[in-house]
Amino acid sequence: MPNLTRLLGQRAATGADRLGLGVPGYAHPLVAPVEWAELTRPGTPLHWAVLNVSGGTPGGPGSRPDPHCLEAVGKLRNAGVRVLGHVDTAYGSRPFGEQISEAHRYLDWYRVDGFLLDRCPTERDALPEMRRTTDTLRALREGAHLVFGHGTHPYPGYAEAADQLITYTGPWTDYRWSQVAEWTADYPSERFCHLVHGVPRTHLEEALRIARWQGAGTIYFTDRADRSRQRNGHTDPFETLPGYWDEIVSRIGPGISE
Repeated sequence: MPNLTRLLGQRAATGADRLGLGVPGYAHPLVAPVEWAELTRPGTPLHWAVLNVSGGTPGGPGSRPDPHCLEAVGKLRNAGVRVLGHVDTAYGSRPFGEQISEAHRYLDWYRVDGFLLDRCPTERDALPEMRRTTDTLRALREGAHLVFGHGTHPYPGYAEAADQLITYTGPWTDYRWSQVAEWTADYPSERFCHLVHGVPRTHLEEALRIARWQGAGTIYFTDRADRSRQRNGHTDPFETLPGYWDEIVSRIGPGISE
């Protein structure tokens, strides 16, 4: 079997798997109306967008249907955008029943197309319980698109339980020196997603090259920084548009050569 470098080099060189965007969760539509509106712009290379009604972590669908979120999701659906409900797994410590209850509410109220299972565990021992969760979600919603939000490379068996794995979440300062797990070369790029914050505009092309080389098919890059260490409370860098939104859309949009 060819080595990892050769496999990834072939995949990056052919451009067979075009990059697209995965939006991990904008702020509430009342707070971020421009962000939600941009997702319906024709030609935006969008693979999915996550709805997190309560916001933050653990987040969730809330206690009742939110009319503003209903309107935003309706517009996305009319534009052909796949919408995922945000369900926190708390690294495998959250009760199964709580997760499924939230999934039911997302389906009943917002008719989501799948789920982002955030803060997903990575260990082999936790895999059977995650399979139980995914089997139940697929039974609830035929054709559900399931994304595991690991944020790092998990035990390889997780790739068989979900449609996509988020194998990197973090700052550009770490991403530019990151290494890809060798086992990922056995899967197409559409199975992997990278979420990177703090990417300067001047390094955007370099970041895109890294994503392609490492075999990620879905990305979200932003120049916003995670300021949770600088002030009280958590500021999610992915809740708003990057300053170079138009540029990244044009770079990976339809008709752009890789």
